[in-house]
Amino acid sequence: MALSLLDVNDRLGQHPSSWYSASAAPLQEFPAAEGDLRYDIVIVGAGFSGLSSALHLAEAGFRVCVLDAHRVGWGASGRNGGQVGSGQRIGQDELEELVGEADARKAFDIGTEAARLVRSLVSEHDIECAYRPGSIEAYHRSRYDAEGRDYAAMMAEKYDYPHMRYLPPEEMREKVGSPDYSGGLLDTQAGHLHPLNYARGLARAALQAGADIFELSRVGRIQAGSPCKVETDRATIVADKVVLAANGYLGGLDNHVADRVMPINNFIVATEPLDEAVCKSLIRDGECVYDSRFVVNYFRLSEDNRMLFGGGENYSYRFPKDIEATVRKPMSRVFPQLAGVGIDYAWGGTLAITYKRLPHFEFRKDGIVNISGYSGSGVHMATMAGKLVGEALQGQMERFDIISRLPTPKFPGGASLRWPLLPLALTWYALRDRLW
Repeated sequence: MALSLLDVNDRLGQHPSSWYSASAAPLQEFPAAEGDLRYDIVIVGAGFSGLSSALHLAEAGFRVCVLDAHRVGWGASGRNGGQVGSGQRIGQDELEELVGEADARKAFDIGTEAARLVRSLVSEHDIECAYRPGSIEAYHRSRYDAEGRDYAAMMAEKYDYPHMRYLPPEEMREKVGSPDYSGGLLDTQAGHLHPLNYARGLARAALQAGADIFELSRVGRIQAGSPCKVETDRATIVADKVVLAANGYLGGLDNHVADRVMPINNFIVATEPLDEAVCKSLIRDGECVYDSRFVVNYFRLSEDNRMLFGGGENYSYRFPKDIEATVRKPMSRVFPQLAGVGIDYAWGGTLAITYKRLPHFEFRKDGIVNISGYSGSGVHMATMAGKLVGEALQGQMERFDIISRLPTPKFPGGASLRWPLLPLALTWYALRDRLW
């Protein structure tokens, strides 16, 4: 049997041994799909994309079910850094060059609404996920400082976004106790949360709205058409539309998407609990932080005063044998004072990137709707994707179309050659991070 990211690193139906799974509020287990079933819409993947889609579609009156090969929030949605961004994954100046000012502005407005949507869902559905405001982009080279100052000014003046502020090096050192950074950008509309608790909260909300959730229901085949047919090992489900919301875990279910959306693995550690004074010395005001490297480091403090630090990537199916060592290296560079600290949890997960680091959305005539390729912006944009799917399937295509127009070209060689070619390219960018 061919290797699959669904099972090569993890046990069937079991969350990885992470701080998130150890600290998450319990959620009921859902049955596997069985027999011949009929729904208006079938959603493949019970992460942020799929659960948000189910919630918004069920609230609109559709009969909808969600299928997951493992458990709710099992994939990247329950393993990620918990950072809630605002806007799109790339800067607005770069986005303007790609799509023009009009569409860049529309895409930015959707991205900022996405951050508000996360906060509103947390509030509306009483999701206890420890949301905390504030996100800092930390510059690992001083040459980014002038660009950051100008960018914050542009966002305030041109995009009516006064929530972003440049942090000069002296203030940055006060806020983030690392010698690795110069200045940075603070975004007060972004933030961070416990992602697995957030995913489980979305599941409860979708269930209450009338959606059905099936776990341990791995999709083996999708037959597009009118209607569509989705097959698992124990069920055949007929539906008018199929929403692909599996992101990095889609595998070979749809080659058109696979040509444009590539899975990559990323890794996180959780330290032992730290003294309050130590926490203040690391991130004084409790924001989440990510840096300007292409192979990004990202970190934040947990509710119980652990450093949650993400760093390191690989592009094979298998995770490294020693995830702790993989992540400890960049963590010790950013925070030398944590070089000897104990690490209680170390885990990996699979996200998905696109060539331009922009989401890949499709609304196809064959009954397939795809939402994926968030490239590290999945907490807010995957949540928003579900709302846009709800709009689109009610005939309101305008905002879905804005995101679907963002360029997501094929990787060189498509799905068949992306594995040997992309690691070479990303190795170059990792070298550039160290040298420039």
